[in-house]
Amino acid sequence: QVYLVESGGGLVQAGGSLRLSCATSGINFKIYTMNWHRQAPGKQRELVARIESGGNTEYADVVAGRFTISRNNARSTVYLQMNDLKPEDTAVYYCYTYARGSDVWGRGTQVTVSS
Repeated sequence: QVYLVESGGGLVQAGGSLRLSCATSGINFKIYTMNWHRQAPGKQRELVARIESGGNTEYADVVAGRFTISRNNARSTVYLQMNDLKPEDTAVYYCYTYARGSDVWGRGTQVTVSS
């Protein structure tokens, strides 16, 4: 069984920072592309950032330059460093991978940015 467990969300003022973590188990983590997605109330879930097994990264335009995705293969964990947070970044943030022929999602962690 593949498990993804997010942590690190919370309430922060605009301009502040948070670091999200996603701990994984049940997969050979180092070979998988890992994504962070988010879903704000009343909106569709959207891709925030992606990191491939080789370290290549991709960001949504709205977070590029403010967010950084990284991975620690020894800890089977992917991170999302979020700086200069804005109220529009308020959402539930989800960790995602495609493994063993299936979409695998974590349960999410709430990020709330106050103005």
